[in-house]
Amino acid sequence: MQNDERRAVRAAIQPSARPNFDGSAPADDADMFDLAPVSLWLEDFSAVRELFESWRAAGVTNLRAYLAEDPARIAACSSRIRVIKVNRRTLSLFGAKDVDHLVQNLASVFRDDMLATHVDELEQLWAGKPQFVSQTVNYALDGRRLDVLLKAVILPGHESRWDRVLVTIEDITELEGVRRRAAESELYARGLFEHSPVSLWVEDFSSVKALLDDVRERGIVDFRTFTNVHPEFVERCMQEIHVLDVNQHTLRTFAAPDKPTLLANLQTIFRDDMQQHFQEQLIDLWDHKLFHQREVMNYSLEGAELHVHLQFSVFPGHERDWDLVLVALTDITARKKAEAYLEFLGKHDVLTKLKNRSFYIDEINRLERKGPFPVTAIAVDVNGLKAVNDQLGHAAGDALLRRAGEVLGKALEKPFQAARIGGDEFVVLLPGTDERGGEAMMESIRQLVEVNNQFYSGMPLSFAMGAATAQEGERLEAMLHRADSVMYAEKRAHYDNPQNDRRTERE
Repeated sequence: MQNDERRAVRAAIQPSARPNFDGSAPADDADMFDLAPVSLWLEDFSAVRELFESWRAAGVTNLRAYLAEDPARIAACSSRIRVIKVNRRTLSLFGAKDVDHLVQNLASVFRDDMLATHVDELEQLWAGKPQFVSQTVNYALDGRRLDVLLKAVILPGHESRWDRVLVTIEDITELEGVRRRAAESELYARGLFEHSPVSLWVEDFSSVKALLDDVRERGIVDFRTFTNVHPEFVERCMQEIHVLDVNQHTLRTFAAPDKPTLLANLQTIFRDDMQQHFQEQLIDLWDHKLFHQREVMNYSLEGAELHVHLQFSVFPGHERDWDLVLVALTDITARKKAEAYLEFLGKHDVLTKLKNRSFYIDEINRLERKGPFPVTAIAVDVNGLKAVNDQLGHAAGDALLRRAGEVLGKALEKPFQAARIGGDEFVVLLPGTDERGGEAMMESIRQLVEVNNQFYSGMPLSFAMGAATAQEGERLEAMLHRADSVMYAEKRAHYDNPQNDRRTERE
């Protein structure tokens, strides 16, 4: 309410402004009432008072509860209020031609939401207060909704009858519209946050910034070296992050039943390699990169690994203190698993689960450049595969190859590797191993073949093997040819043995 409006209301309620016995007012005061820039109503509440007295006599003590039992009682109170006069601003505000036009249509002015707030007004009067205030809704005669601030006071000298009550109505429709739009905007933003299909974290990094500023003031320039030497500083910074809020998708992503449970178990989510990733994040912040992103590993509360794409950004307007930060985590676990599987397929033989020919060629080139020498290779060939395929079918042949993969995979540990380089041809690579190591490995493989044949029925698994060793400076290709030659000699000896099935001819 503006100052001139307040002065008009104060003048209207002074004792000198009391109406004459006929309900009129002195001429000057009447003009002031009529010309006031705020809506003024002079009303008679005496019938409401009489109704209150009858209810008290009937034993009513809790007015609100009594009105709630029968909403018609609220309307009964409202209908007993008599309008004595209104000013021009009132007619203009409600779109009425004159007082009679307004009074005849009061049911259209005071309706719907008005009845709910009218209870508050009545309760204030019931409690013996000489005035009441409420924020309510009225309606203009053309149907326009009016948000209003209503203030009423019983005029001096009329406290015993309530027959003269001055009511001011301030139009706050525009103000309420702004407030509602702001509330709707906040609700919309909150809805976007809560129901985003991405895990969102609102965090306070102000304590982290204070720690970084302190380190900078101490003259530290090479922050990466500082954090390498002082990993406890990185850990402390992690502990100084304050999570302000998370959305619903975060709870689902990390298998948390509610926000308190999630926030109480952050050490379960951010662990292991997370400190190394956070160190890189601190370095970005040290370099004033207030927006950055990276892929990290987190864990659900159930212990499942979660590969996530982390996007960090300081809210605009908070660049000075970092007290409001948005962290978005996109679950890329499925993508990482797909990438890992594709990488596996690129370097592994699907049937035997050993490395494939592509890996074998790359590894030979790497060993030839970097060693370590001596390098020993064992050429391995499955005896009798062609006969199994011809007589029992390729499914039986594949089963035999899978058994070969089981044996070779069980026999080796890193850095040793076994690769399937052809249909029934395998190579075992033993970096840093001499001839005796190669012989020991072949003996170990033979023993595992015997165990395998005891476990599986049907066609026995049999290997022809040959080993060779290359010293530093020697081409591995020549060494591999020697291993092949030894393997083929053993294979011929296998087929020349009368105890072996002559039908198992080499391809």
